[in-house]
Amino acid sequence: MTEMPTSPRTQTTELATVTYVHGAGPATDASTGAAAPALGGTTQATDRQVVVESARLVLEGTVTQQPEAPVEKTPVDLDDFDARPLIPAWARSAEGWAMYSGVVYRSRLRAYRRWVRRQPTDRGHVAQFKRGVRRTQDWVTGFEGIQTQALAHQAHVAAKQARAAAKAARFTPSLMKTKKEVALREADRTQTVAMQAVAAHRTAKSYRRKLRAMRAGVAYGPPLAAITTGYATGGGVGATAGALATFASGAFVGRHPVTEETDWSADWRSLGDGDPMSAPMLDEVFRRAKVIGADESLHMVKMPMLDARGAWSAVIDLPPGIPAKKAMRSISEIASALGVEDAQVTMVKTKGKGARSGRLELYVAKELPFTEEAAKGPLLALEAAANFWGRIQIGPDVRGLPISISVVERSGLVGGEPGAGKSASGNVILLAAALDPRVILWLADGKGGGDLEPFEALCEWFEGDADPESFYEMLKAAVADMKARYALLKKLGKRKVTEELADKYPLLRQKLLWVDELMFYTTDDEFGKKITKLLRNLVSRGRAAGIVTFCATQKPGSDVVDTSLRDLLSIRWALRCTTPEASDTILGKGAAAAGYSAKTIEPEMRGAGLLWAEGSNPVLTRADYYTDDEVELLVRRACELRRAAGTLPEGPKSLADHLRDKGEPEADILAVLVDTFAAYDQQAKEEDPAGSVDWLPGSVLVDALTAAGIEITPEKLGRLVVREAEEKKKRTWQDSGSALNGFPIQALFRTVQAKYDLTA
Repeated sequence: MTEMPTSPRTQTTELATVTYVHGAGPATDASTGAAAPALGGTTQATDRQVVVESARLVLEGTVTQQPEAPVEKTPVDLDDFDARPLIPAWARSAEGWAMYSGVVYRSRLRAYRRWVRRQPTDRGHVAQFKRGVRRTQDWVTGFEGIQTQALAHQAHVAAKQARAAAKAARFTPSLMKTKKEVALREADRTQTVAMQAVAAHRTAKSYRRKLRAMRAGVAYGPPLAAITTGYATGGGVGATAGALATFASGAFVGRHPVTEETDWSADWRSLGDGDPMSAPMLDEVFRRAKVIGADESLHMVKMPMLDARGAWSAVIDLPPGIPAKKAMRSISEIASALGVEDAQVTMVKTKGKGARSGRLELYVAKELPFTEEAAKGPLLALEAAANFWGRIQIGPDVRGLPISISVVERSGLVGGEPGAGKSASGNVILLAAALDPRVILWLADGKGGGDLEPFEALCEWFEGDADPESFYEMLKAAVADMKARYALLKKLGKRKVTEELADKYPLLRQKLLWVDELMFYTTDDEFGKKITKLLRNLVSRGRAAGIVTFCATQKPGSDVVDTSLRDLLSIRWALRCTTPEASDTILGKGAAAAGYSAKTIEPEMRGAGLLWAEGSNPVLTRADYYTDDEVELLVRRACELRRAAGTLPEGPKSLADHLRDKGEPEADILAVLVDTFAAYDQQAKEEDPAGSVDWLPGSVLVDALTAAGIEITPEKLGRLVVREAEEKKKRTWQDSGSALNGFPIQALFRTVQAKYDLTA
């Protein structure tokens, strides 16, 4: 402790440092100073008093420095502890107990989460209980059944031999005395053996039954007793406690998972057996597939790796002189050597920088691809309009990567067997075009099954009756539109339609011509060749004019689609086919021999197909799937977009509307008559779904014309609508008591067709 003087002094006072040791007073001289007043009765007050007195003596200069008293140090044995745990004192405070409680809570919470995560696995308590029940039942069943079955077989064989010996003894002639005796002795012996075998079998069955009953009592008796006793003593709560105890016992019995022993004695194990893909495995696979020689090996460009989907992938180089096409043609042999299905193996030539003729990218899916439920299509999440000029997302490939194509200045062909998913696959392209309000839709349904009916309200031309003549008229109108487009392009000094030109000139808007079941149209005796000629003209010349053509059919062979037309369709999409030859008719000749065959697509892979749109290799792709409700939702959204953009076409005109468009008085009269027949026919169907109206009195028709503002006499109406002699007969009408003159609807339709070449 250092003190400075506070009053002026004539002499310099040396400062002294006083070291105070607890329990020893400060050093003083022999004189006895005045005692300081007591500051308190506590030890702390006494210590403070001693310090103050020491400071006073130092300031007065009466302190004689003496050597400090030596402090006696007591040695401490660090290994000398009592039985109490080494816990700091703060741990027993409120904060320490709160911290300890938090640690316990977090550890219990983590343990609970681990328990929850463990339940769906084979380590979960439910799985343990199932294993326990199975093991208990196996123990109850035991192995006595094997012995009983063996004795049963022996008894069956012995009885069969006894019957044969008895039959031989019975039919041996008595004249052959020696043989007769031998046969009788053999019959007696076999009969004795058979009786012993049957008795042994019965004894084994009884023994097995007793042992099983005893083990069943041991295994199932305590659980039943626990549940019954719990119910008798505690009702439902007691029964629940007994059931929980039974569950806990079963889980304890099955706590260890069942481990299957691996058969390592087999000469060859494959990827399908669960072994990891490795370089030696691939060498052996390609040798067994006879792609490389017995003394050749592959060069690993990228070692086999397992992705997040559980599939194996690798990039390999074949030995010099072996092209990649040879391996791709042997995809079935390679899949067999790998121990998987053909559809699980995908081999493509590498593209881009570093590509070589003998370099392959190998991908082996963990399970058969495209068998799980398809994900929601991306168009459902699209809030704005689509852009048909950009890329269209088709669906995922086997790796789950999205595949997209561009249809600008392209045309396409979709083929496959019935039920392969052509209609669902076509919805991907149709919906993308429908959601772009700038695209003009012309659809023809050769199936006539209603798959394209949801899009009818969006179409400027729709042929849904599978009528070759009507489709022929559609194609003639499409060719005329193509010529008008080229005339405008020539006037503008442009070679082809671009997005900017299409937005500026409505005549140059993109047009999608979609033909479903083309086979029905091209095989027609009267219009088949004409349709093929117009389609070939449209596909070959319409691309630059902004006309995109897609055709869908089951098997586009040369008898269905002329090769001169089929070869012009640049986008090919081969869904499942029954033969490699059928696949080649879609993808092109030689595709199956090169390793791209839609025959390898399994029936479970609905909507999957080989898409050859861009690049040098077809890609196995599954189209995004949209349900019927989702298609209707997207079509309604497309209608709203087109209505807002002013591109929603008018609905189909009725026969009466076509007549009014003629602008002639007689056409207006016939239009009113058609509407009158339609109104009465609708009323009849409301009363009876099978009802119809094919005749109306002349007075009813005249009244309808008068109500429409057209004054006409029955005589003039009879001269306009010419009737045959049989049609002039009078008929009764509703509650009328007398017969009336009238007009049949067939006479009206005949007049309309004769005058204006219009049909109903």
